[in-house]
Amino acid sequence: MILLLTGIVLIALGILAGTGLVLAPFGLIPPPPGLSLWLAFPAFVITGYVLVIVGANRPKIRKVFLGASSLLLVLALAAAAGLVLAGASIVQPATSTLSLWFVLVIAGIHGVTGAASYNRTTDEA
Repeated sequence: MILLLTGIVLIALGILAGTGLVLAPFGLIPPPPGLSLWLAFPAFVITGYVLVIVGANRPKIRKVFLGASSLLLVLALAAAAGLVLAGASIVQPATSTLSLWFVLVIAGIHGVTGAASYNRTTDEA
């Protein structure tokens, strides 16, 4: 149970770090993001996924993965929207949009992978 909760908290912290990376190019968080956010985002999400797998049974894993992957896909869509808005000169980014590309790729991969692991069938094969 403690591994499950720790995994959920790490996934949440990873998503929070990713959110900071999405908000940073538009000056919505004070200083530009440091290396800690760049490292924490993928590391916390991956470590959280591993801890959830180790600490939970299959139905709980599926629920956590569906919730986390949904949030990650929303984060990836926010990064994509930011890139489109910056590319169309609708919004002028205060810093480089590299963090948006980073979040788009990482959150997209983890979001799709987590969503794909959720299967509605009841087969335990």
